[in-house]
Amino acid sequence: MNILQTVTVNHVLTETSKNRLLDKYNQSKRQLLKECDQLRFEMRKVEKTKKFQPGSLKAHYEKEINKRQEKVKMLDFQLEQLEILPLGSELKDREVQAIINVEVGQNWDEAALSKTIVVTDGIITEIR
Repeated sequence: MNILQTVTVNHVLTETSKNRLLDKYNQSKRQLLKECDQLRFEMRKVEKTKKFQPGSLKAHYEKEINKRQEKVKMLDFQLEQLEILPLGSELKDREVQAIINVEVGQNWDEAALSKTIVVTDGIITEIR
């Protein structure tokens, strides 16, 4: 019988993957800051037209801006943590579903144990 099982994918932190993550985080941060600036611009533009109630509209824009600023703070924290992590550390990337075969008489603990795939610079180096 085949069953679905969740498998964890971990990435080993190397110089290449660290630089890739730094670029990804910095790009996301720049995008969020750009979105904040755009929302502020749109808010001022709509305030000038005076077609809408300024209070509720301003609250909506500020809520959206605050959401993005929180994400920027989270990215700053992740950047700090990435700088601290030593090379060779394993970072949990995601979880995927795998099909495993179970048979009568098989040790359930062995079959049901959580599996892990370790990836180094895009290449699978270990399956535990």
